[in-house]
Amino acid sequence: MAKHPVVVYGASGYTGMLIMDWLIDQNIPFTAVARNAKRTKEMMAQRVVRLESANYEIIEAEHNVDALANAFRGAKVVCNTVGPFFNFGLAAVEAALKAGCHYIDTAGEQHFIRQVREQFGELYRQAGLLVSPSNAYMYSFAEIAAEVALETPGIDVLETATLTRGPRGAAGVTVGSTATIFEGYRQEACYLWDKKLELHAADASFTATTPDFLQAVFCLPWGGTSLPVYFEHDPRVRSCVSFVGFYDNNAMRMVHTLGQKWETEYKNLPREQQDAVLKQLVDSTTPSMPPRERTTLQRTVDVAVGRGQLAAVRATVHGVTPYISTGALQTAAAMKLIDGETAKVGFASGSKAFGHRYLLGFLEQRGLARASVSQL
Repeated sequence: MAKHPVVVYGASGYTGMLIMDWLIDQNIPFTAVARNAKRTKEMMAQRVVRLESANYEIIEAEHNVDALANAFRGAKVVCNTVGPFFNFGLAAVEAALKAGCHYIDTAGEQHFIRQVREQFGELYRQAGLLVSPSNAYMYSFAEIAAEVALETPGIDVLETATLTRGPRGAAGVTVGSTATIFEGYRQEACYLWDKKLELHAADASFTATTPDFLQAVFCLPWGGTSLPVYFEHDPRVRSCVSFVGFYDNNAMRMVHTLGQKWETEYKNLPREQQDAVLKQLVDSTTPSMPPRERTTLQRTVDVAVGRGQLAAVRATVHGVTPYISTGALQTAAAMKLIDGETAKVGFASGSKAFGHRYLLGFLEQRGLARASVSQL
């Protein structure tokens, strides 16, 4: 049973430790939950900033609903980072509900987010609790840009691009993120078109051009992103197409080529053989945890272009250090939930639950993001 208001589940992982950094910065006591308490304590000692001044505890729990519910009970908020969420997320969602906690996570996987909405959205609403996946750089920054674009009257169509620059190849990507990328080959990816979710083609790709980069950026649907799901029932929005690109076109084309190879060679293999293929891909591209991000390397541009019948607008959020920013977003959300300040219960995005201007302001005040708007 947790004795502190915030639970960080996946505490020994890269993102979990960054969330704890920010909780400590805001002087918020927390409970770290993980499968191996000894390893978690060692990892936290190595990687969590100012840990000596923190008020925290570590609880060991197996990854099943009952064990997690027992660990979460007593807290107000669960921050879940254990992915790929396709495989592991629903147990934590159910456990948080059983424990009477609000639930937020760092998921970007559209298929999982749709499952959460359909299986748990109404149950959380009835309990007066928030269930809010995808409170992370991907795709909160793009959603903030989209919400800023929607401040212009008449906008009802959105295109968003999440563009990141960092070390070449997979050097700045965590093991968990890499596993999520490749696991996405097994999932549907949808965009919102005229109020309905439509499937992306298996080989879909895009080329994004933006004044922020001289080179065009090769982009992929990246599982569809969370935005088409969050805008599906929003009366302001008719259509939403979102895509992702790293400012390393060779790496993006490699991911695209592997996706095509999956369709032709691996798609119809038994699950066990697919698992082996995915493990080999993750091990070969991201063998270990990356170093802490640097503002001199990791920079981001999230663009939302909004159109109406005659209105047109471009909203851009420039940012740095996406994983560190994810820790900040999780903490910003937890602070609101601890204080009982949420505009929504049930299934809702961070922008709709807490306000996109609140999240943007939290990031701006800490030098992690800035927004700009231009009428087109």
